[in-house]
Amino acid sequence: MFVTPAFAQTAAPGAGDFLSMILPLVMIMVIFYFLLIRPQQRKVKEHQLLISKVQRGDTVVTNGGLIGRVTKVTDDKEIQVEIAENVKVRLVRSAISDVRAKGEPVKDEAGK
Repeated sequence: MFVTPAFAQTAAPGAGDFLSMILPLVMIMVIFYFLLIRPQQRKVKEHQLLISKVQRGDTVVTNGGLIGRVTKVTDDKEIQVEIAENVKVRLVRSAISDVRAKGEPVKDEAGK
């Protein structure tokens, strides 16, 4: 019924279990990094490269689902897209979700 002095002087239970508690958490974080975070970062980088290379004549798809041909590259952040005959809209480059086809440059309006 009484605790002997030899048992009373031992370390508290669970003090050596710190490493065994942290190790699974570290392993889960490493798995999340390689399976989720790293591929997502690569995908974002590829999309930014795709958007930066958009030029006149390319067929693009917007985030809203519109498909059109780039008629004018205004600046680094904005382009003009023709979505139907004589219907042109201005888009922010970040609104482009995909480039369908690289095309030939569209004829200038002054050349008509």
